[in-house]
Amino acid sequence: MTSTDLHRSVTGPADAPAVLLLHGWGSSTTHMQPLADRLSVRYRTHCIDLPGHGHSPPPPEPWGVPEHAALVAAYIDNEIDDGTDDETNAPLPVIGHSNGGRIALYMASHAPYTEYIRQLVLLAPSGIKPYRTLSTRVKSTVARTVKTPFTWLPESLQAPALDWLHHSLLWQALGSSDYNALSGVMRDTFVRTVTHHLDDDVHRINVPTLVFRGEDDAAISDRQVQYLVDHIPDAGRVDLPGGHYAHLQALDTVAAAVQHFLAHPHPDPDPASS
Repeated sequence: MTSTDLHRSVTGPADAPAVLLLHGWGSSTTHMQPLADRLSVRYRTHCIDLPGHGHSPPPPEPWGVPEHAALVAAYIDNEIDDGTDDETNAPLPVIGHSNGGRIALYMASHAPYTEYIRQLVLLAPSGIKPYRTLSTRVKSTVARTVKTPFTWLPESLQAPALDWLHHSLLWQALGSSDYNALSGVMRDTFVRTVTHHLDDDVHRINVPTLVFRGEDDAAISDRQVQYLVDHIPDAGRVDLPGGHYAHLQALDTVAAAVQHFLAHPHPDPDPASS
């Protein structure tokens, strides 16, 4: 799969600075376009459908976060033209919602992708290990217990046996609604992606970072967002009314804050000196 396979929506002046927007799992450019439209007055905004989402085809095999990061980097290299004579259009600001934030966090904390990121805007970002409830821990333990005997089978029998297990009613009862809604390569991609946590990596991020969270977000906790703010050296947060898609519910506030952040990534520590 190459960067040319990705569906994209590009708006704004052709010679304006580029900004890349990455949506979350189970979403598409549709949920990032309203913010992109607001930013396109000053920026050339690129919204892409990640593999298996929107109008983009699924990956050829199960992918994790590193493979997504490599594809995003290829898109920046090959598909973004910021109107300059530079050989590369990196670094540039990246805006990521939920799993798009996870991919952006990975890129900002892992070479060689750090050179692609100038600023991070994270909207209800995934990537920090969530607190697991008792129910979740019990389901995880049962799932491991049920699956273990299948891994002892000969290799020729293991794949069809696991396929049967993954389609069984018991396995569906143990899985999340997102997991159960998927099949094939996208189900395995989901597992590889959402279990990739970056708690031990984000301290390496050295670009200005702005994090938004909806006060009623049931998917991303206050603790997860505060962990990012506490461990990324140059990070701040903005709390919004609303839930996991608070950037749409408070679009005017988010757009104004993002535009200011992109223009002034390092706030003056002493306003009186300005």
